Amino acid sequence: MASNQWSRTVSDDFIPKSLMAGRFRSFLPVVIDVETGGFNSATDALLEIAAVPLSMDEQGFLYPDDTMMHHVDPFEGANIEVAALEFTGIDPHNPLRGAVTEKEALEKIFKIVRKSIKANGCTRAILVGHNATFDLGFLNAAVARSDIKRNPFHPFTCFDTATLAGLAYGQTVLAKSCQAAGIDFDNREAHSAQYDTEKTAELFCGIVNRWQELGGWNPFSS
Repeated sequence: MASNQWSRTVSDDFIPKSLMAGRFRSFLPVVIDVETGGFNSATDALLEIAAVPLSMDEQGFLYPDDTMMHHVDPFEGANIEVAALEFTGIDPHNPLRGAVTEKEALEKIFKIVRKSIKANGCTRAILVGHNATFDLGFLNAAVARSDIKRNPFHPFTCFDTATLAGLAYGQTVLAKSCQAAGIDFDNREAHSAQYDTEKTAELFCGIVNRWQELGGWNPFSS
């Protein structure tokens, strides 16, 4: 589990459950990042997945919860491009990875996501990612391969921090977007699912919270 600068100590009983539900049409934002063996979600291996559900404080500001991260065994017959491994530095055959199957990884993450949905009074999760359609495509493909019937995520709607950062800061690369937002970013740690997920969560929370500070959303309006 990981903590970060956005965490706040707030009593769950003090925060109206409708506050988060009212922010995103009853959707709960959950930041997801995947590391893969290529670009094709139908044929290429899912190698890492990390998730960070978001919560909201009593003033309506977002902050990340704890990080869930799993190394994933390639599914049977999965394609793995050498260039992808060189880019991420992942050795999918290293026994010390502690990798689990796609189904086990997803079921563990979905269990926590469902609890967060209920705790925040929401009805469904919505994926937040940097170039989010890529992560959503691999998530949906892994769900289908694992024959998981109850996927808590919306099947096609997502929030993309590359687009949001382009609007807010004129940057679309995660590292440059974080730097423009005043968020520390270590390129040596990049391209691991856990690190990229946590930085994407900071970036998304920062943009959404700044929009609220500028008057773009009033959590207490009728």
